[in-house]
Amino acid sequence: MRVLLVEDEEKTIGYLTRGLSENGHAVEAVRNGADALELALHYEFDAIILDVMLPGLDGWEVLKRLRAAGRATPVLFLTARDHVEDRVRGFDLGANDYLIKPFAFAELLARLRNLARLPKAAPGGGLLVVGDLEIDTLRHRVTRAGQGLQLTAKEYALLLLLARNQGRVLSRTLIAEAIWGLFYDQHSNAVDALVRRLRAKLDTPFATALLHTIRGTGYVLDP
Repeated sequence: MRVLLVEDEEKTIGYLTRGLSENGHAVEAVRNGADALELALHYEFDAIILDVMLPGLDGWEVLKRLRAAGRATPVLFLTARDHVEDRVRGFDLGANDYLIKPFAFAELLARLRNLARLPKAAPGGGLLVVGDLEIDTLRHRVTRAGQGLQLTAKEYALLLLLARNQGRVLSRTLIAEAIWGLFYDQHSNAVDALVRRLRAKLDTPFATALLHTIRGTGYVLDP
């Protein structure tokens, strides 16, 4: 993969560039948002690894402008910002994945492989559609068959994560880290409980299920 790495810490740049290169990826590294946006708009990359806290344009603004320009390059936020609100904001802006520092390098590689398997389609200007489900990420409105759904912040974050990975089975571990980050207790059943609450609003009132359980593996949103 040809990867654009956007990171302002010199040691992190060296570590990531070396590790990615050793695993067969071609890496272009920049240290500020303006340079990142310039490269992403004028050159083709298979994925962008994007920090949030950057000199000049921050990662939020880089992604916002990139999506506004119609560029659908898969974006993975790699950041120390671990609040649910940060992850929701990232997905709202069009991120495909969100990994919190510190992280395991093997997991970063796995997430890049997942990004490589994403359909080459634009995110749709703020509207995500899965069957009769519509998610307006600009207004935080969710409807199914024309009926509005009232979701909590975590339910909305989970739905966005699943919708942006439509048709892909997401493991409980991936979901947990995306929603709770470092604060997730591996022995907790919080993921299953959150899925149950979302399913009660998303599927129970309707004839066809969108959210499916893949036993022993995880969950997938697929019409």
